[in-house]
Amino acid sequence: MTWIKICGITNLEDALTAVDAGANALGFVFYENSPRKAEVGATRGIIQKLPEKLEKVGVFVDHGPEQVREIVAQTGLTMVQLHGKQLLDRVWNASVPVEQSVGVKKVIPVIPGDSLKDRGVAISEAARDRIFALLLDGQSNGSMGGTGTTFDWRGTRAMVGVISLKLPVIVAGGLHAGNVAEAVRLLQPFGVDVSSGVEARPGRKDPAKVSAFIQAVRTAGKIA
Repeated sequence: MTWIKICGITNLEDALTAVDAGANALGFVFYENSPRKAEVGATRGIIQKLPEKLEKVGVFVDHGPEQVREIVAQTGLTMVQLHGKQLLDRVWNASVPVEQSVGVKKVIPVIPGDSLKDRGVAISEAARDRIFALLLDGQSNGSMGGTGTTFDWRGTRAMVGVISLKLPVIVAGGLHAGNVAEAVRLLQPFGVDVSSGVEARPGRKDPAKVSAFIQAVRTAGKIA
C-alpha cells in the first residue's frame, strides 16, 4: 500500500481531516518564508491529539541541526524532512548517530526530481543507513516544496526504478487527485507527498480534495 503524507498542516481541523481520510503521515513546515509555516506551540498541541502510529514530519530548510533537534523536542515530531545541501551535509557527516544530531531516527532527504534526468544520486553507505526514504520534489524558480510543479516522471522513470532498489522513494511536487494515479503507476514509489494539491488556500486544506487524493492513491495502488 502506498504511503501517503499530507504536508503543510497548520491546524488541528486539517490534521484530523487527513487522519480520518487515511493519511499515513502529516507534514509541518518550519521554513520561515512558507505560507504554510507551522508554529512550534500550535504544532505541539496538534501532535498531542494525533494517533501514536501516525508519522509527524517536520520540514526544515537549511536549519542548523541544533534548531531541528530543539523543535523536535518541543513538538513531538517523529521524523524530519531535510531540504538544502548545507543541512544534509551536516547531518550525513556528523560523528554522532542521526538521532543525536536531529533528534529522531527517521530522516527524509529531498532532491529535485528532474536532477535524475542528467545523473543519478550518490549516497554513501553511511548516509543510506540514516535515510528513511528519499523524496523527489518538483522545482520552480529554484524553490522546492509547495510550488505545485511536477518533475518529469517519464524522463526520470528508469532512474527512480534503480534508486528504488536501494532506497524507498517518495514522489512529491504538483500532485493532486487528477494526476497522482499516473505518478503511482509510472514510478511505483514507496510513497507520495502532497501539499498545495489538496488546499483551499495556502495553509488550509480542502476536505474534499484530501479525500479524493487519498482515494486516487489507494485505487492506483491496487492496479499499478
